[in-house]
Amino acid sequence: MSHVFHRATNPITAVRAEGCWITDKDGNRYLDAAGGAIVTNIGHGSRRVREVITQGMDLDYIHPSVFTSDALEAYASDLAKVVPIPDVRIFPTSGGAESVETAIKLARSYHLARGDSDRSIVISRRQSYHGNTLGALGVSGRVPLRAPYEPWLGTPVQAPEVCEYRCPNPDHPSECAAWHARELDALIGSLGPHRVAAFIGEAVGGATLGVAAPPAGYWEKIAEVCRRYGLLLIVDEIMTGFGRTGHWFGIGMADISPDIIVSGKGAAGGYWPLGICMASGSVQQAVMQAGGFVHGYTFSHSPTGAAVAHAVLEEIIESNLVEAAATKGKRLLSDLKASIGESPVVGDVRGVGLLIGIEFVVDRETKQPFARSERFAESVAGMARQSGLLVYPSSGCADGITGDCILLGPPLTITDHELDLVVEQLSTVITKAAT
Repeated sequence: MSHVFHRATNPITAVRAEGCWITDKDGNRYLDAAGGAIVTNIGHGSRRVREVITQGMDLDYIHPSVFTSDALEAYASDLAKVVPIPDVRIFPTSGGAESVETAIKLARSYHLARGDSDRSIVISRRQSYHGNTLGALGVSGRVPLRAPYEPWLGTPVQAPEVCEYRCPNPDHPSECAAWHARELDALIGSLGPHRVAAFIGEAVGGATLGVAAPPAGYWEKIAEVCRRYGLLLIVDEIMTGFGRTGHWFGIGMADISPDIIVSGKGAAGGYWPLGICMASGSVQQAVMQAGGFVHGYTFSHSPTGAAVAHAVLEEIIESNLVEAAATKGKRLLSDLKASIGESPVVGDVRGVGLLIGIEFVVDRETKQPFARSERFAESVAGMARQSGLLVYPSSGCADGITGDCILLGPPLTITDHELDLVVEQLSTVITKAAT
């Protein structure tokens, strides 16, 4: 009997992993086309990272309210070179949700520092997901995950979701970016601009929307609205950061500099529990000059975590993995569209870099989703796992409850042969699921 409180029933016991492959205790091998949970951007078993972890550190634990470390300072210095925020400040945490908690508290603290004590509202988007801690879940729109905890969460303030396949703009595809900006502008106006602290959105809609990239010009117009009313713009890059989209960060597809970027997952590639809240120098300075940031975590600013993340960053740079994600992602998306794009149960195949979403429907013409009771995405993922392929199932992409999809986010190190295997095995699985 296991004394572990597992997240799944009868989990598989993994014993080793290398590159894009995981091996279980019975010798079965799994092609990790999901990168775990879109985490392992540099692949499993990096010798560089393992050496950092196993060689030991001069520092194990230091309290971040008293000490810093050379490892953290060096990492922050190199990371700053690729973050699209001027004079950026790096606040490491233990994961993406902690980074979101940090960001929304920082937004509130910034406005308090400026004397705008009425600014407390954080606007997010419908069908968004920013993490499972109460603060992060409170600004999320993923209904099934919120449902058990609604008494603690309050009512979220949300702008329309961004999904071109199921776009809420009545005039879609005409001027969708401008429509979203007008909707946000009207929402801010109805709330009172003096009460709104920030707007948070995923650079590319992830688990809840099945990789929904915004229309061209979306972020530029949203940024204009935020600047007009004095809101801080927070971009969630937990799933899309560190090369996943073929850019260092997904917001790199737009010509803007957010006030805050939050990240996790690929920041340390799965080798260490790490998240990062990255804020502009002007935001950090305003807060610190007003008395400091009333916020912190026992295990933030970890020297070892910084050393591991630094090794991951160096591997991404030296192996040209950002460029690889762009090139390989185009190939994977094209091959998937050719292989499964006409399947009667596939409504849309979409993606940015090596982040691909496949949405399933009952009727391609009407885009009718499967009933949630059918658990179609889970069924596809289960069949794929039985064939030795790991994918990331999700639901709710149609209306928050129904709408099945799977995500692919393999390591950016994936080979051409392994890409072929992903397409081949997934095509077989979806053909079987459609019958």
